[in-house]
Amino acid sequence: KFGSRDNPLLFSCRSGAAMSMPGMMDTVLNIGLNDDTVEGLAKATDNPRFAWDSYRRLLDMFGEVVLGIPHEDFEKRFDKVKENANAKNDVDLTVDELKLLCVEYKQVYKEQNQCFPADPYEQLIACVKAVFGSWMTPRAVKYREINNIRNLIGTATNIQTMVFGNLGDDSGTGVAFSRNPSTGENVMYGEY
Repeated sequence: KFGSRDNPLLFSCRSGAAMSMPGMMDTVLNIGLNDDTVEGLAKATDNPRFAWDSYRRLLDMFGEVVLGIPHEDFEKRFDKVKENANAKNDVDLTVDELKLLCVEYKQVYKEQNQCFPADPYEQLIACVKAVFGSWMTPRAVKYREINNIRNLIGTATNIQTMVFGNLGDDSGTGVAFSRNPSTGENVMYGEY
């Protein structure tokens, strides 16, 4: 159930434009996590590291996409936690280090005079508005211009149940299309 402290349902919020615009529109993942639901996700999956990694990703994406906090502010904190942990790769961080990173990310919000909403429904509404707003970002406008995409009045916003490509070593992620998004050819196309 969305907002549950025991086994939280999480959502992604993505663009659903009539024509594919890969990488041009904003997306937010792991909507519904907060200080309480992250613990429920950790228990439900028996994977605390996964849960806290998902939470830090939400804090980062929500801050950047929804509130306009520069991504670099989060990256600086991430690099500092990795350095202090002597971690070469992101996956080398422990659960406690990821918890610390979430605290550091919340400090970024404070420094920017922003607040991360703990209420999952507030998160969801804010993310929907941000994805709709990404239709007119300079990169999306330029992409439509370059690719001669005209006469579209905007985008839809798709709310989808999260499927996790980072849950374990036997998980993966990808994207599939019923047509080639570059050529329009009627063939299955995908990347993973």
